[in-house]
Amino acid sequence: MRLVLISDTHLPVRARKLPEPVWAAIDQADVVIHAGDWVSVELLDELEARAARLIGCWGNNDGPELRARLPEVARVTLDGVSLAVVHETGPAKGREERCERAYPGVDVLVFGHSHIPWDTTSRGGLRLLNPGSPTDRRRQPYCTYQTATVTSGRLEKVALHNL
Repeated sequence: MRLVLISDTHLPVRARKLPEPVWAAIDQADVVIHAGDWVSVELLDELEARAARLIGCWGNNDGPELRARLPEVARVTLDGVSLAVVHETGPAKGREERCERAYPGVDVLVFGHSHIPWDTTSRGGLRLLNPGSPTDRRRQPYCTYQTATVTSGRLEKVALHNL
């Protein structure tokens, strides 16, 4: 199962549309995960129409229409891997331990908000992934997104892609 992870798209504020390499990855993916700060309801509509399967949550910059259609925390099990998707996780310091307590039984936590790519594993085995932003690099050298695969109950081949 091929995954594409994105967050903090901020359309049309930070960009008018998603970059073409992201759309190409979405077209090849079995599941697209968006960790909030869509800003545009139109992007949600477009991803729902184009993605084979879409899982997402709302972020702090998402208004009432997006919040009405998306959960604050999305939870799903994909081929035996339990995932949670949330926008904010708080400061980087202590994140692994804090998230491990907040999301018991979860194998992978996808989050956003910082626009800073992140890939760590807590002592208890929780994998934390932040794909950064494909449209607003802030203080990062590149705009980014992530891909991964789920195979027989395991998350594999997590990759960060620079745009």
